[in-house]
Amino acid sequence: MTYRVSFVCTGNICRSPMAESVFRARVEEAGLGDRVEVESAGTGGWHEGDGADPRAVAVLAEHGYGTDHVARRFQASWFARLDLVIALDSGHRKTLRRLAPTEQDAQKVHLLRSYARPSPDDLDVPDPYYGGLDGFEECLEMVEAASEGLLAAVREEMEGRAI
Repeated sequence: MTYRVSFVCTGNICRSPMAESVFRARVEEAGLGDRVEVESAGTGGWHEGDGADPRAVAVLAEHGYGTDHVARRFQASWFARLDLVIALDSGHRKTLRRLAPTEQDAQKVHLLRSYARPSPDDLDVPDPYYGGLDGFEECLEMVEAASEGLLAAVREEMEGRAI
C-alpha cells in the first residue's frame, strides 16, 4: 500500500514544487521511495501546464535538488486517494478544508511548518513570487526545517497502518 502526500500553494510554481522536491529527496534518502508518493498542486489554475518558477528551480538546483514539474490545480476528488495534504500557508489550508468533501478529508489538511521543531510562531511559508532570490532561499530553509518532522510523522502513520 502506498502513502500519498500532496503539497499545495497558490499557483503551484514556487512553494509547493519546492516542498515536493525537498520532501521527495527526504523520502528517497530514507529508503521509502517505493512506499511514499509525493506530488504538488495549486489552489488556483493560473499557471496550469507551466513549469516551476525559474527562481525556484535555480535555488533548488543550487542546493542539490532536482525538479521536473508541471503546475496543476488541486481537485476535490483527489482527497479520496491522498493520505496527507500539506498547505503552505493558512489561506491554502482554509481553501483546502472548504474544498474537502467530508470532515475526514478536511482532517488530512495540515500546515507544513507545523512539522518544524521547534514549531515556529508563524506557520505560514511566505510567497516568494513577487520578490527576489532571497525569498526563494528563505522558502527553501523553511521547507527543509519542516521536512524531517513531516517525514517522522509520515513514518509513524505508516507504521500505525502497517503500510
